[in-house]
Amino acid sequence: MSGLSKRWKILQGIILLLIISIQANAQESFRIMFYNVENMYDIKDNPETNDDDLTPNGQLRWTSYRYWKKLNDISTVISSAGDGKYPPALVGICEVENDSVLFDLTKRAGLREHKYEYIITNSKDNRGSNTALLYQRDRIKIISKRSYTPTLQSDPLKTTRDILHVTGKVINDEILDIFVCHFPSRREGIKRTRPDRIRCAELLKQKADSLFRIRKKANIIIMGDFNDYPNDISLTESLGARSIKSRVSDKNLYNMFYHYSDKTNTGSYKYKGKWNFIDQFIISGNLLNLSSKISIKGKEAHVYSEPFLLHDDNKKYGGQKPFRTYSGFKYLGGYSDHLPIYMDLIIKD
Repeated sequence: MSGLSKRWKILQGIILLLIISIQANAQESFRIMFYNVENMYDIKDNPETNDDDLTPNGQLRWTSYRYWKKLNDISTVISSAGDGKYPPALVGICEVENDSVLFDLTKRAGLREHKYEYIITNSKDNRGSNTALLYQRDRIKIISKRSYTPTLQSDPLKTTRDILHVTGKVINDEILDIFVCHFPSRREGIKRTRPDRIRCAELLKQKADSLFRIRKKANIIIMGDFNDYPNDISLTESLGARSIKSRVSDKNLYNMFYHYSDKTNTGSYKYKGKWNFIDQFIISGNLLNLSSKISIKGKEAHVYSEPFLLHDDNKKYGGQKPFRTYSGFKYLGGYSDHLPIYMDLIIKD
């Protein structure tokens, strides 16, 4: 073979590698995660909220050491939940107290190497709990941010966490509308508190419907701790979130975990020995269309359940459960009473 032929073969090989590289980069994997971080509070007493237990002299003995351990533990979870190449591009969180906690988490704790920015609500929740979104500026450009305050049916003076709504543009110029929620708990009884969760879902439905009207192809991602299961009334009827196994329309919402409703061995939260999903992703139908410029990889969402996030449940129930920070007033030193959930978006040029 002549020298010219050899050089031509080498050039052909280089061109082929470039083509493969371009094709690989034409689709970017973009991981989204949600995590209820179980009372990620600072150690200061806020006189306007009921956070006395989460102070050094409170019943939980929430000290500086425990605070920084918590931040570094949560940093470990988020960092390790990446796709092997990048950490999650977006992380929705709830049960965080304020922006100073998020500053410490993203700028001073172990998460600082990933250069997250953050947006947080300023809710009137009586415990001072908020929802928030962590994001990486080189992977999404934030266009707007809003928060919506639900008015609860059980008592107009009762407060809960605001719903966070962030609009951003990703690398292919498509728009994402992201909602982060934490619906009212069941602590006072399921039936008594159900109307409050329904009211939150109705507000969320109004906001989603307005996006369907103004965007030809709305890319809506709702994530949160809904304190209801995927097949409960608040989500199926009030919000209108359907199973992804049903017929898909661009103008409807779909719950990524609805089809898990009859499974008993998986979930993000374990209560009295039973796993279930109260942490969920609900998305617009356009994201289930694999030919869209943005779609959900494999039409799947997942629970991040690595062994370090679990420990043994008590003998009555058996198995394992999330390794939480506190059990009642007893400090366990774990991560959270919830497991994170995640899903991957495929972003096409």
